[in-house]
Amino acid sequence: MTYFREFPDIEYLSPLPHRTSSFDYVRAKNLFRRVKLRDDLQNVFTLYDKYIINDGARPDTVAEELYGSAEYDWVVLVSANITRVRDQWPLSDRDIYRFSEEKYGIEGINTIKFYETTEVKDPDGKIILPAGKVVDSNFKISYSYDGKVYTNDSIISGATVLINNPVVGITNYEYEVRKNNDKRLISVLRPQYLQQYLNDFRREMHYSKSSQYVDNKLIRTENTRNTSP
Repeated sequence: MTYFREFPDIEYLSPLPHRTSSFDYVRAKNLFRRVKLRDDLQNVFTLYDKYIINDGARPDTVAEELYGSAEYDWVVLVSANITRVRDQWPLSDRDIYRFSEEKYGIEGINTIKFYETTEVKDPDGKIILPAGKVVDSNFKISYSYDGKVYTNDSIISGATVLINNPVVGITNYEYEVRKNNDKRLISVLRPQYLQQYLNDFRREMHYSKSSQYVDNKLIRTENTRNTSP
């Protein structure tokens, strides 16, 4: 990841015991210098495309596909607002199975975690119960149609309405797969705006003039040592 190469440097007084003078400094990347995409730009749809992360894809492979170089993997992550790849990037199908097996055990992955509704419509095709609502395993419904109240296994005009216990069990494994799949849809910066973004990013990484200023890519902390070691 070339992201950290874009960061400016900072020199601070050497804490090392083998320093040779009070003017010895250590140079490092200034990781406190952070840049993110402006919040108001997140809703500018012309700058972004929706992208579905395929099974086994990584930030570098997505960057290669979109921007022609794996070194822009950090652009993929920043534009998707991903700060913790391990938690926020989807696992492969194989890895999510292994993760579930480790979390719940071989038998536990098929244990029911919760129950949810299935879609139910009345004879006119109107939805009276949407799918995906978390309910108890013995959940039942009743509804009014043509002036009458109907419940499970009711008969309407001689036809049986098959809404017997309109719930389905979701296993631990299915639950983890769903959560993992929810991570697959991300926003990515459109390729035509990549260079402009890089230019803006690098400009924001430059230091302004100050008492610590050395150049636009380096600052130096104050020397608080009055005597040589």
